[in-house]
Amino acid sequence: MPSQRSLTRILAAAGAALLAATAVAQAPRTGARRFQRGTPATFTAAQAAQGRTAYATTCASCHGQNLSGSEFAGALNGNRFSQDWSGKTVETLFTYVRTRMPPSKPGSLSPEKVAQLVAYLVQVNGVQAGSTSLPVDPVRLAALRIPYSPVAPSPPFMPLSPLAPPMPPVVLANPLDHITPVTDALLDNPPPGEWLLWRRTYDDHGFSPLTEVTRRNVGELRVAWTWSIPPGPNETTPLEHDGVLFIGSYGDTVQALDAATGNLLWQYSRRMPSDARLSVKRNFAIYRDRLIVPTSDDHVVALDVRTGTVIWDTPVADYTKSWQVTGGPLVAQGVVMQGIAGQSPGGAWIAGLDFKTGRELWQFHTIARPGEPGGNSWNGLPLEQRSGASVWTAGSYEPRLHLAYFGVGQTYDTGPLLHPVDKPGITNDGLYTDSTLAIDPATGRLVWHFQHVHNDQWDLDWAFEQQLIDLPVQGATRRVVVTSGKMGIYEAMDAATGRYLFSKDLGIQNVVTSIDPRTGEKTINEEVVVGDGKPHTICPHPGGGRNWIAGSYDGASKVVYVPMVESCMDLIPAPAGERGNLSSGVNWYIRARADSDGKFGRVEALDLATRKPVWIERQRAPETTCTLATAGGVVFAGALDRYLKAYDAATGQTLWQIRLDDVPGACPISYSVNGRQYIAVVVSRGGSEAATFDVLVPEIQNPPRDGATIWVFELPQPQ
Repeated sequence: MPSQRSLTRILAAAGAALLAATAVAQAPRTGARRFQRGTPATFTAAQAAQGRTAYATTCASCHGQNLSGSEFAGALNGNRFSQDWSGKTVETLFTYVRTRMPPSKPGSLSPEKVAQLVAYLVQVNGVQAGSTSLPVDPVRLAALRIPYSPVAPSPPFMPLSPLAPPMPPVVLANPLDHITPVTDALLDNPPPGEWLLWRRTYDDHGFSPLTEVTRRNVGELRVAWTWSIPPGPNETTPLEHDGVLFIGSYGDTVQALDAATGNLLWQYSRRMPSDARLSVKRNFAIYRDRLIVPTSDDHVVALDVRTGTVIWDTPVADYTKSWQVTGGPLVAQGVVMQGIAGQSPGGAWIAGLDFKTGRELWQFHTIARPGEPGGNSWNGLPLEQRSGASVWTAGSYEPRLHLAYFGVGQTYDTGPLLHPVDKPGITNDGLYTDSTLAIDPATGRLVWHFQHVHNDQWDLDWAFEQQLIDLPVQGATRRVVVTSGKMGIYEAMDAATGRYLFSKDLGIQNVVTSIDPRTGEKTINEEVVVGDGKPHTICPHPGGGRNWIAGSYDGASKVVYVPMVESCMDLIPAPAGERGNLSSGVNWYIRARADSDGKFGRVEALDLATRKPVWIERQRAPETTCTLATAGGVVFAGALDRYLKAYDAATGQTLWQIRLDDVPGACPISYSVNGRQYIAVVVSRGGSEAATFDVLVPEIQNPPRDGATIWVFELPQPQ
């Protein structure tokens, strides 16, 4: 077994091997980088001296006392350093060291320590110290460049024998050389083998029309390749276009991979402010020649799909006020629509950005303002006492109606809405919480809304995928929006007008006792209403029931495949002096259903035309991924026990399963390259589903650290 020091060196070698091949942060793909213009790096002699001390304690064991490398790590001086870094911005080197070094504990060095190390490295490589310190601000660092090093060449990492014959060059095929723009027409009708949005298509179906993998051969699936991504919780759905797979990771790293081989093509790593809270992002978007990426410091960044370089960078919220951009962007009509989530006063919103420039075009506030339509639904509260209405997932889009659809979450400060005030014209409905919104992307104007439940006191929001479906309703085919909140009640509205059409309760909740068939108005079970000083059992728990892990819809069969967790919670009055999780004075506790048989995970196939279940499969392990249905008659889903399963779409029978290295926690996708179908899923235990439900199944043990990997599967090559 290798020693800890040996392991550290091996990790360092891996990092060094990527150093020259990876385009980090804003580094361009160019062969003439050493002659690019820019202000040379500036630093003080004292800074470089501090960096020398830091290098001796942090880096020398791998890269050598004189920076000339070792058998496990490359040189950091001479030609090697010049080839890797000359002509690039200092921000590029700074970000690499800050986010990737030391390999045994990346991200552990403070910005000031990294600045000292970088100052020492550029000094060793021929740059003279000055009177101005090397900054830590990314904008100032991006204005500085590393000049060509005049230092004598250093020995190569591992020199070739002088007796060896010349080695022929090996040039790998790069799909980025042939990548094409993603047009509006392509997003509206993508090729069967492409996965261009988080649910593949504008209509949020999450369905693959590929047919190579079928119920007859799915049992032959095998690993095509895997790729370790930066560790930490990960809920990001990869995108695939023209043989390139784009994947995001915790710590705000984005990578472009060869979708057939897993080879790294480029990498973007964002350096966060020291007080920013790293967050998961569930998706990003691809449009024309750009990848649109949300960040943990509440920016939206447009990256060149060929290089990973930044085209524009726009702040959409103030991360210091607890806002998040957990759900990713939707692009339609040349507008980037990004939902905001958080608990700060005044509530969340959706921002519309110009795709070309990143300039903000509009904001739609998901909490109705006083004096505006819906503003009288907050029990007379001033705006600063209204909170919530978060947008947790990307919206869907109907090109023929020119409407984007978003689901909105609940309020957080529930106490002031618990009892209606006795004032004419004032309600405690709390618009636009727990609503579906139809928005004009060009203007941000609200065209219609439907509030699924008023005055949500239980954190059982309706904030998830908005599927656009053609369904028979009352004897005629209608274009409808279908969505479900955490209660597992599916509801349909007319896509053009928002008129309520029908509801289907999947039977996992005890909050709603009846639904008006004409209006969708709910009658609330009096036994779950808090505020009486007594404990109450509510089903499901706010982790779901349903949650952000989306269902997959097959338009041919009109069946939606729904991942769920059968769970409940007890709301128990908080002790005197405590407000509890809700301002209505209660604390939350998770529990099993009273009728539980110990099975918590559930995948249900629901026929939306008849509103009847086709099959239900239940298991001990809670579900943790979206479902992926395919035209081959197979449905994929993953769970907390690390199993990814393939179900027969017609019967629910398990046809194939594999146990992964960690918990799958995102949306599986399917794509094809050169006529071969692949199934891909991101694995990382730190997602919200895994973190919520593990207490219900304590015997399921998973790796204690949040590793992260993407697994890609294929059928065997035909003989």
